[in-house]
Amino acid sequence: MDFLPPNINNYAENHTSPESDLLAKLNRETHAKVLQARMLSGHLQGRVLAMFSQMMQPTNVLEIGTYTGYSALCLAEGLAENGKIITIDVNEELEDFTRKFFDESPSANKIDYRIGDAAEIIPTLTEIFDLVFIDADKMNYHKYYDLVFDKVRTGGYIISDNVLWSGKVADIQEGKKIDKDTQNLLNFNKMCHDDPRTENILMPLRDGLMICRKI
Repeated sequence: MDFLPPNINNYAENHTSPESDLLAKLNRETHAKVLQARMLSGHLQGRVLAMFSQMMQPTNVLEIGTYTGYSALCLAEGLAENGKIITIDVNEELEDFTRKFFDESPSANKIDYRIGDAAEIIPTLTEIFDLVFIDADKMNYHKYYDLVFDKVRTGGYIISDNVLWSGKVADIQEGKKIDKDTQNLLNFNKMCHDDPRTENILMPLRDGLMICRKI
């Protein structure tokens, strides 16, 4: 995920507003206690997500893939006074760890944390969303996109994480075998870029954010 030279990345982080004490604690404890801590959004990307949310002041946000809750807490920062974020994760083993941090947050009453299969839960949702953040199993990105699209308001956003896949999507060489996850993300990125119902930006932030605005 480290595309920028370390000195450039460090300079960017050092000139970005700091994490809250709660996010810093969550960051530390995730790295100390949870496997695959690199899945955490982290300081720079977290501040970007928080600023997107603060600019939009959304009423309804949907997150697919909670992990330990860092990105959900960031997205919750900009919620409207009566807003809420529904965040879905299939990993029940992280529920107690994650819920502890949600409960400590000033946005605790705005976070609806659900454990289960997102593909089964999304069709039951009746909300119209201002913002959807997809950061779950990469093989199902296209499915999640299709499931949420009609639940996003016109002018709303679908943001998908990890679309550069550690640079693999841009390192395709003739005759080189492409693994399934990389091929899936190549297909997903092309689908987003070619979708006439949206306008899009692939932002090379950390592992890549595909930002689609519904028009």
